[in-house]
Amino acid sequence: MSEMNTPILPPFAQERRLLHRLVYEVWDHLWPWSRHGFERQRFIVALSLGLGAVVSVAWLLAAAGRIGANATIGWWVGWSVFEVLVRRQSKPYVKEGPWWGTQYRRADMADTICYVTFKNLLIGIVLFLAMRYFGALDFLQGLPELKWLYI
Repeated sequence: MSEMNTPILPPFAQERRLLHRLVYEVWDHLWPWSRHGFERQRFIVALSLGLGAVVSVAWLLAAAGRIGANATIGWWVGWSVFEVLVRRQSKPYVKEGPWWGTQYRRADMADTICYVTFKNLLIGIVLFLAMRYFGALDFLQGLPELKWLYI
């Protein structure tokens, strides 16, 4: 058995209560850092927080229609590259088998890139659809308080 096929268990994988396991799983997908990663790489954590703030501002600008799709995609791709590097250090595993299963294995670089890319694509779609559905896009475009953010 190669090292990449070695089973690995994230801390939440043995949780028996379904609701708790689902909450942990969602958290695992949305938060790329681990406690171990925080302890080992404080510079990366500080850089992550700064980059996260910049990406959030880019999302606000995109939602307000003040930057184009290319810039939004560029920010999102930049965040994804950074997240791949963080996940390789903090959470080097992927799910093996069906999405509802509880088997995990060590991820190689291609696994991590595919995982982060697909996950972030889905998050971006859900964010923009939710903002459109709830009227946030129209609301943000009309806020004079956000004029300082406009490019």
